Amino acid sequence: DPPLALYVLGELKDLPAAAIVGTRRASAYGLRMTAALATGLAEAGVAVASGLARGVDTAAHTAVLKAGGVTWAAIGSGLSNIYPPENLKLAGKIAESGGAVLSEFPMATPPKPAYFPRRNRIISGLSLATVVVEGGFASGSLITARFALEQGREVLAVPGQADSPLAKGPN
Repeated sequence: DPPLALYVLGELKDLPAAAIVGTRRASAYGLRMTAALATGLAEAGVAVASGLARGVDTAAHTAVLKAGGVTWAAIGSGLSNIYPPENLKLAGKIAESGGAVLSEFPMATPPKPAYFPRRNRIISGLSLATVVVEGGFASGSLITARFALEQGREVLAVPGQADSPLAKGPN
């Protein structure tokens, strides 16, 4: 289900990529694991794709930038309507650092709930593997994992505490 068009701010380099996805309400453990994985991938020369959302996505993009790597952010709105708004500066840093912010939606398209699952198939489609850090059973991260499986990609999960609601998806 490829997008008809892809609008790109920055540069999509020809690099192997892995997606890191998870909940917007990440635990300290989830944020720590995200930073460690994203840093390791960046240092290995692997681009990290995620969704620019709060929580795990923001932690992944931030860690990659700090490590001097390449990160790609697929968004569920147009490029002139970055969501969430507090990540506008982060989106700019991604594009300026040799990474890319991308969307299948025309420039001024506002974010809508139905657009985020569509964005998730792009995240997994850009990546050889998708890593799920934290999320419940109804989490968008599991939607991305399902897309990855449908696309013939690897799906990996960071194990979490057995009694944590945030670990239900990955576990």
